[in-house]
Amino acid sequence: MFSHLLILAALALPLPDTSFKEVFSGDEPAALVIVESATGQKQHYHPALCAEKLPPCSTFKIWNAAIGFETGVVKKPDEPFYQWDGKKRKIEDWNRDLTLKEAFAVSCVPAFQELARKIGPVRMNGWLEKLDYGDRNTASGNDVFWLPAPGRKPLLISPDEQAALLVRLVNGDLPFSRHTLAALKETMKVRETKNGTLYGKTGTGPIDEKRNIAWFVGYVESGRKTFAFACALKSETLMGPDVRARVIDLLTQNGLL
Repeated sequence: MFSHLLILAALALPLPDTSFKEVFSGDEPAALVIVESATGQKQHYHPALCAEKLPPCSTFKIWNAAIGFETGVVKKPDEPFYQWDGKKRKIEDWNRDLTLKEAFAVSCVPAFQELARKIGPVRMNGWLEKLDYGDRNTASGNDVFWLPAPGRKPLLISPDEQAALLVRLVNGDLPFSRHTLAALKETMKVRETKNGTLYGKTGTGPIDEKRNIAWFVGYVESGRKTFAFACALKSETLMGPDVRARVIDLLTQNGLL
């Protein structure tokens, strides 16, 4: 009974500062914002960094997939989606045919570039306006605008903006059909435990000559509450999966997962 009450107590913000410090100990300063979707209550770790606009990298795959479902370019998460072009890439999981759900899980860049090309710039730009997604700058190209690279000016979005958009998603405040919402949720699922279910997407890309920007954004359903979050940090060594592991540790320590 007592342990059950502790878990219930943890299902609320703010989370203890000691949890953040322990999880991110030894890392460069991390931006992390967590929002309870029903109440809008927020908690920031390094709030100034949470407002910094950054390239979304592969976290944009959430919205690329959603737009793909909504426009009918792709119908279901598990249907044939990406046909490998035979070109060997260094990430072995990209060197095969993939469903959208599989491509999302292994963050297959060429698969989602192909999806963006099928959606097309007119529909893509229209949806970025509807979503109010970052600075909506796609001038670098419809199939690369979310990917940072030397000499390229990518679209920029802050962790605060990422979390706010995810709150709108889980609250049903975006103009997507029920089919799209269900398909996207299935695609985004990361793990399920007795305490909650986690949905999200990692992202990694070069931010300067030495460092990457590493992301994990998503939401966790725990008890009867849903918490959206966005986490980003700049690092010479860490990547999106490392940030995901830290967020999972934080949620687990606090009974949300």
